[in-house]
Amino acid sequence: MTFLALDVGNTRLKWAQYDSPTTGARLLAQGAVFLENIDKLAEGDWNSIAAPGKILGCIVAGDAIKRRVAEQLELWDIQPHWVVSSPQEAGVTNGYDHPARLGADRWVAMIGARHRLISRGVHKPCVVVMVGTAVTVEAIDAHGRFLGGIILPGHGIMLRALESGTAGLHVPTGEVCDFPTNTSDALTSGGTFAIAGAVQRMVDNVTRHCGQAPECIMTGGAGWKMAPSMSVNVELVESLIFDGLLEIAERRFVG
Repeated sequence: MTFLALDVGNTRLKWAQYDSPTTGARLLAQGAVFLENIDKLAEGDWNSIAAPGKILGCIVAGDAIKRRVAEQLELWDIQPHWVVSSPQEAGVTNGYDHPARLGADRWVAMIGARHRLISRGVHKPCVVVMVGTAVTVEAIDAHGRFLGGIILPGHGIMLRALESGTAGLHVPTGEVCDFPTNTSDALTSGGTFAIAGAVQRMVDNVTRHCGQAPECIMTGGAGWKMAPSMSVNVELVESLIFDGLLEIAERRFVG
């Protein structure tokens, strides 16, 4: 039974097909499209893959996007299952004041990170960073309890806000450097250091709260851009949300 995992963000839909809904399953195919191109999936990328037996996804885009995805899935006449954040799942406990209001992508990424560490025999606190349209920085203790997290603008949103609110500043193509000496480098470096500083602060908070320095795992479309500028050691994992979806799928569909 093949398995299709979906990650529908604010900018793109990412998908991956595996040979089974289990952790460690073999990847058969994968792809990504911008949201404006969702309506081409059934006659494009998905037309060439085998019909999945199960579909599980997480979505942070609105209901209109969700309906468009469902229309494309009619290609196989299979109803998708969507992750909704819950008080507890796959060994992770949700410490949010209102658990269901936690973004599904954040929840799934934390489950993926937690089990990635456990599979290596690592039982430590963890900081999970997702760098995309927005940036989220989550804290998990060594027992799998989500302590809380922060949300800040992604690099692009920061730069566009400066461009729209400040005369004479334009979205730059600058470089990240320690001591910028031109406006483009100053803007690029400022956004990068703001994100890096937020992660460093969360690592410090977790270390103080748990009495142990956390592992730090980073994912997201812009993660590779941020990783070289981080002030803490990070493990860059491109497939983190898919890892989480596989973990959840195994428990839901296989048992």
